[in-house]
This record gives sequence, structure tokens and C-alpha cells, in this order.
Amino acid sequence: MKQGKRPNRRQKEELEARNLNPANWLVERDSTSEFVLIHRFSGTKRTIKKGA
Repeated sequence: MKQGKRPNRRQKEELEARNLNPANWLVERDSTSEFVLIHRFSGTKRTIKKGA
């Protein structure tokens, strides 16, 4: 599993728009169509489609 990185400003805004707390999520992968998040404490993965 890849290590997650802290979300940047654009990613934080996108997380907040989906009612997720950016302080609790790390970004594993960010592509043009989706990005994959890892929860800091539980390790749960979540994939978010962009433009939806």
C-alpha cells in the first residue's frame, strides 16, 4: 500500500464539499478522473470520482 500525503488546498476544498474532514484523510492517488483517500486512523480507503 502506498503512503498517503496531506491534501493540498484544492483537495481540501473538494473533501469539504463532500462533507469529509480533510484533517482525517490522506491522499494516496490523485488522477484526472478520481482520487483515492486513506483514513488516518482506521486505514479505510475511499475512492471519489471527480466531476460528480
